[in-house]
Amino acid sequence: MANLKKGDIVRMNYNASIIGSDVVFDTTYEDKAKEAGIFNEKYSYAPMPYIVGSGRFFKALDDAIAAAEVGKEVTIEVPCQQAAGEKDPKLIETFTVKDFYKQEIRPVPGLEVKLGDRTGVITTVGAGRVKVDFNNKLAGKDLKYTFTVTEVMESNEDKAMAIAQMDFGSNEGFKFEFSENKVSIYTPDIVKFNQNWMMTKFRIVNDMREAFAVDTIEFIEVWEKAPAAEKKE
Repeated sequence: MANLKKGDIVRMNYNASIIGSDVVFDTTYEDKAKEAGIFNEKYSYAPMPYIVGSGRFFKALDDAIAAAEVGKEVTIEVPCQQAAGEKDPKLIETFTVKDFYKQEIRPVPGLEVKLGDRTGVITTVGAGRVKVDFNNKLAGKDLKYTFTVTEVMESNEDKAMAIAQMDFGSNEGFKFEFSENKVSIYTPDIVKFNQNWMMTKFRIVNDMREAFAVDTIEFIEVWEKAPAAEKKE
């Protein structure tokens, strides 16, 4: 089968691990997530949607996906220089224990903390001092990905549903209509209460335009009035 091309929308299964320790840090398989202690009950473990050549993965992995054959398992190793980069010692900072107590945080090694607008991981605690590493969690680590492209989306409906799932996290309740110059998106009620919806809309617009070669993306919200309660006799 011919290689995939940029812009193809696929679904794929994968395991991502750290070379040397074989610690799985991301996966689409429920059993692997449970084995690695990273299982999230809010996540649906199934082949994930991805736009080939979108650059949402590291370039080496993105290129490997483009060169893959549907149904064939591929394993690729990505050195840290081509992944999250080397660790920057300047991003490892020292704070006092009091800084954490003020926020009602008990500092312990391995704890992920948010300080200001930055998120880091506590590496050491001692002598009233706490070291926090603000580097990317994968910085300095060589990675291994084992993936299988399970299918390529062909119909407009399948492509649009995949984009909604990829950008919003779920495609439940979304409906679509397609014309020559426009894609109309009927949004589910849940988006009305999502704080990140405005940013998500921009991603959906960009991906829809790329996938369907149209200029206009229309979002339609439906507000239905709840039926009046029947009067009691």
